[in-house]
Amino acid sequence: MTPDRKVAQQRKPAASTRSTWIKRSLLLLPLVSAGAIMTLPVHSAKAVPAFAEQTGLPCSACHVGGFGPQLTPFGREFKLDGYTLRAQKSVPLAAMAVASLTHTKRDQVPAPDGLDQNDNVAFDQGSIFIAGGLGKHFGMFSQTTYDGVGQAWAWDNTDIRAVTKANLFGADTTLGLTLNNSPTVQDAWNTTPAWGFPYTDTAVSGTPDAAPLIDDGLATESVGLSAYAWIGQKFYLEGGAYTTPAAGTLNWLGADPSGGPGNIHGLAPYGRVAWQGNAGGGTLELGAFVLNANVYPDRDMSSGFTDHYTDLGFDASWQKQLASGDVLSAQARYVHENANYRASCALGMIGPMTGPDCASVGLNELRGDFGYHWHNKLGATIGAFSITGDSNSALYDSSTASPDSNGVMLQLDYSPWGDGNGPLGKRVNLQLGLQATFYGKFNGASTNYDGAGANASDNNAVRVYSWLAF
Repeated sequence: MTPDRKVAQQRKPAASTRSTWIKRSLLLLPLVSAGAIMTLPVHSAKAVPAFAEQTGLPCSACHVGGFGPQLTPFGREFKLDGYTLRAQKSVPLAAMAVASLTHTKRDQVPAPDGLDQNDNVAFDQGSIFIAGGLGKHFGMFSQTTYDGVGQAWAWDNTDIRAVTKANLFGADTTLGLTLNNSPTVQDAWNTTPAWGFPYTDTAVSGTPDAAPLIDDGLATESVGLSAYAWIGQKFYLEGGAYTTPAAGTLNWLGADPSGGPGNIHGLAPYGRVAWQGNAGGGTLELGAFVLNANVYPDRDMSSGFTDHYTDLGFDASWQKQLASGDVLSAQARYVHENANYRASCALGMIGPMTGPDCASVGLNELRGDFGYHWHNKLGATIGAFSITGDSNSALYDSSTASPDSNGVMLQLDYSPWGDGNGPLGKRVNLQLGLQATFYGKFNGASTNYDGAGANASDNNAVRVYSWLAF
């Protein structure tokens, strides 16, 4: 979750200098570690460390470009089979570290907490994973993350599965249960919000305010259980529901109980359907998903009302491996949200209007990306995004009262050990990348979106990152 960094901290010059030196030293840790590793003798490299050791397979078997999280069709099978494929004994532990340098076109005012107004080197995150299968029926992927910008630990993506095999409609079928903490984190296609492009980002630079609830709004703030069937490796059906853990439980897990949309009233149903088949020499997927939630904002039930969200999404993906081994991939999703913030209005959390029509709005999110990965080493991806919706002065803070934002993102990445020849074999992988984001609209307008002269392009950002997994 993105921490609230609207209030800049005042720092003494001498302390700031020491802090910056220490911080930049830490940020280089992934690169320094990778450099040291590269001096060692070459061994065979595998996939995401714990799963790689378990399956005995190279990174490229499960991940496009030889580095996660974008899954190949085989990687989707591994996930839907509950992470149970095993070739040898393994230790179900892994870790990763991500550091980056971010430059924005215009200095950020105020600066992010603890950071400078521009050209920030940041240790974005460090994570510890428990990842592995237990026998033929149980497996899990559980991530605990240190947010280097927010300087706090919290539970992160978690997906615990139980699976079995059956025959439905004459087709081999995987039946499963998934217990997870974010709608779509259990999904096997990189079209839905939890695992969509970009696959790494930073909390250093600004992003648009408006997004549908299903776009990470309940991430780490909810717990869901759903059942699914993967029929004949063609049809995917899933149904389940989410609820909100107690505030004390979220505090214990490092999540902020007041940081999300609030407390889910009852259960929030979630459903997912998808079809996967061959098309154009590759693998095509078409699908849809829906989330319906009634939420008490700030866990306040005193108004007697709830905020209501209905998110309906459609997605598509296509992936083709060329004769050379290079991979073409494309992903797209569209989400429409109907939201009514009646409780927030009644409680005075948004305003100044009140009543049932205070903030009843529609929101549309459209995202897509296309990538080419050469020899599981070099990748180039271009993505575009658009958020549009009803204007509402009670809900949106910008001078435009509009949620509209759009832009383009470019990414170039290099994974030197993606083809299976890293120095420390299956336990280490590395990606170095360059990202550039360009905004056409930001929080409602191209120019002067905040009424103080800020333009959308002021938020254009270039980020250089290193991502080490071990």
